Amino acid sequence: MKHCVTSCLSKGVFSKFLFHNVPRCFLFRVSSPTVKAAEEQGHREAEMSSSSSSSSSSALETEIFQYIDLHQSGFVENLEEWVAVESDSVQPDLRKEVIRMMALAADRLKALGATVNSVNLGSHQLPDGQNLPLPPVILAELGKDPQKPTVCFYGHVDVQPAKKDDGWKTDPYTLTEINGNLYGRGATDNKGPVLAWMNAVETFIALKLAMPVNFKFVIEGMEEAGSLGLEQLLEEEKQYFFADVDYVVISDNLWLSNRKPALTYGTRGNACFFVQVESGDKDLHSGTFGGIIHEPMTDLIALLDSLVDPTGYIRIPGIYDGVAVLTEEEKKLYESIEFDLEEHKNNSGVKKFLYDNKVVEYLENVFSKRKSPNKLKVSMPLGAKPWVADINDPLYIAAKRAVRTVFREDPDFIRDGSTVPIARMFQTITQRSVIMLPIGAADDGEHSQNEKISRYNYIEGTKVFAVLFLEISKLHGQLQEASNTKTDN
Repeated sequence: MKHCVTSCLSKGVFSKFLFHNVPRCFLFRVSSPTVKAAEEQGHREAEMSSSSSSSSSSALETEIFQYIDLHQSGFVENLEEWVAVESDSVQPDLRKEVIRMMALAADRLKALGATVNSVNLGSHQLPDGQNLPLPPVILAELGKDPQKPTVCFYGHVDVQPAKKDDGWKTDPYTLTEINGNLYGRGATDNKGPVLAWMNAVETFIALKLAMPVNFKFVIEGMEEAGSLGLEQLLEEEKQYFFADVDYVVISDNLWLSNRKPALTYGTRGNACFFVQVESGDKDLHSGTFGGIIHEPMTDLIALLDSLVDPTGYIRIPGIYDGVAVLTEEEKKLYESIEFDLEEHKNNSGVKKFLYDNKVVEYLENVFSKRKSPNKLKVSMPLGAKPWVADINDPLYIAAKRAVRTVFREDPDFIRDGSTVPIARMFQTITQRSVIMLPIGAADDGEHSQNEKISRYNYIEGTKVFAVLFLEISKLHGQLQEASNTKTDN
C-alpha cells in the first residue's frame, strides 16, 4: 500500500510535514555596553542638538526626500525590471533565472560604486539525485572610512513560486500598479526592500552628499529554499568581511498593521517534523485488500490529530516548558500596538483564529498504543531557533527616530511569527546589533497570491533607510564621544 504527502501513491508510505512554531522561547540577547547611555540619550534627543544643527538636519532631510520623490518613477521601473525575473529558488528548472537575478543585483551595486564579490557556493543535490549549482552570494562594500560606523544590509532576491492560474489577478512577473499598489512576485518579499535600500544609497551619491556610514551588503538567492550554504559562508567571513561591521539591518518581514510602521525585535522560530508511516512494500488493490490490512493513512491521521486540541493547544508534554514569561516591559510595549483582529483575518483569508525530541517521543508513544503492525519514522529535517534583540540598543533607537521622522509617529515594537533564521544567524556569528526593519504593510501578501507593496511604502521606506543612515551616524558619534569622555575621566 502506497501513500505520500499529497495523497500520491509512493512505496507503501504515507507521510506529512509538520511545522511547529515555537512560541516565544529560548530568548537570545546581545546587549551593548552602552545601551543605558544610548537609551538616556534617546529620551533626551531633543536636548542634545542645538537649534542650528536641527535646522541643518531638517534641510538635509528635505533635500533627500525631494530627490526620492522626484525619482520615484525610476525606482518603480527598477522594481519592475527585477520582478520580471522569475527567480524562483524552489523550482529546479528556474535556477538559471535565480543566477541571472543575482547578476542583476551585482550590477546594481557596481553602478553605485560598490566593490562586489560574488562568492561561489558550489552545488547541492536534490532528492532525485540531480545536482544543481547554488546561486552565488553577494558580499559587497561601499566606503571604508574608519571614522564612520559600518552598516551591513542583508536581503534576498529569490522568490516563492507563482503562477497566474494559482489565483493571481495579474501576471505575477509583470509589476502592475492598481490603486497605488505595486503587484508582483517579490514586490515586498524581498526585491522591493532590497531596492529601497539601494535607492537610499543612490540618493546620497546623486546629491553628492558625504556618506554618513560605510555600507556592506549580503545578498543571497536561496532564502526561500533554506539559505543553503549561507551560514557556513558567514562563519568563514566572520574575521574578514564582518570584522569591521557595527550594525546589521534586515528588511524581510512586514508591519503588524496595514497602516502603522513597526520594528521587529524577535521571531519565534519553528521546528519541521517529517512523520512517515509504512506498511507493505508493494501497491495493493483497494477492492481486494481494502478492509483486511491495517491502512497506514489511518495511523497517520490519528497521530496528527493527537498533536493539537481544537483550541490550538499543543498536547505534547513539556513543549511549553521553555517558553519565556512575558515581561512587564513588553506588556507596556504592546499597550500602544495597532492591531486590528478583523483586519488580520482579512489579510489571512480566514474567518476565525485558534487561540525536538518531545515530538518524536510523543508520537512514538501514541503510535505504540495503537498496536499497529505498520512502521513509524519521525525525523526533523528543518528547524530554526527563536531570536530576540534588545530594543534599547542604539540601533533600535536610531531606527525609531528614522521612522518617526518619515511617518510622523513612533513605530510599534513587535515580535514576528515568521522564522527569518538569518537574524539569529547574523547575531550569533557576528556578535553585532541586528534589527529587522520592515517597510511592507501587513496586507502585502508575502508568499501569497497577489503579493504587493504599495508605492507609498516603497518610496517612504526608501526615505526611512536614508534617514536611518543619518541617525546611525549621529548616535554612533555620540556614543563614541561619551565613551572617550568616560575613558578620559
